[in-house]
Amino acid sequence: MMDIVVIILLIISWIFIIFGMISIFLLKNIYTRILSAATIDTVGSLTILIALLLTSITHYDYVIRFILLIGFLILTTPISSHVNIRSAFLTGVEVKHLYTDEEIKKKKDKEGELYG
Repeated sequence: MMDIVVIILLIISWIFIIFGMISIFLLKNIYTRILSAATIDTVGSLTILIALLLTSITHYDYVIRFILLIGFLILTTPISSHVNIRSAFLTGVEVKHLYTDEEIKKKKDKEGELYG
């Protein structure tokens, strides 16, 4: 029974990792890419660590190590993504607005230039 739970947790972690990697390539904004990478790191790593915790439930020294790793991950991931986003903001990386086709056409008609 425990093996089925571990397998389900590992499948969930791989699903999050795969969708997160796809979203990094599809998102156009650096800030949303950093947010997506932080989500991959947090959710994927947490589910893998919980699966490892469940497989080593009989070895108490490993259980304590996995609990400490989970706590460390929960504390450091938001801090590291905040530092990355703040450094990008302070160095002048702008948030790019993604224009729809209608907005581009309106701007072109209004100002005579092509935006996007």
